[in-house]
Amino acid sequence: MSQQGSAGNVIAALCNVFIPGLGQLIQGRLLAAILFFVITAGGYAMYWLIFPAIIAAVVHLISIISAARYKPD
Repeated sequence: MSQQGSAGNVIAALCNVFIPGLGQLIQGRLLAAILFFVITAGGYAMYWLIFPAIIAAVVHLISIISAARYKPD
């Protein structure tokens, strides 16, 4: 992935729409992928408490944006 907005980043962002953290995993960022998935899945699993679900939705959105804006060093 050469630059922001490259096809790799777009694919990673689209993967994150369906499974949070999958885009980071595709980009090779294992720790970020695990954190995004665990936080989002845990929050969505506790949907009846409402507040964790809202946090999960925000983290899900952040994971999509993070994959789209990723620039390798």
